[in-house]
Amino acid sequence: MFYILIFFAALAMLYVVATLVIGGSQMARTGKGAREKSNSWMWKRVGAQAVALGLLFLAYQIRKNGG
Repeated sequence: MFYILIFFAALAMLYVVATLVIGGSQMARTGKGAREKSNSWMWKRVGAQAVALGLLFLAYQIRKNGG
């Protein structure tokens, strides 16, 4: 179970990096549509960071309790 959580946490971290890059590239563009897309991508990044931290916390708890 521990390694499965680490695997999914790693996937979540990769998604964080991808959303950061996509959101940053949208930020470089001009116009209201680009700004809204950038904001959307940055909120997706925040959500992915929360998921990644949650998975890492669960993995830590499982490892600490001998799992």
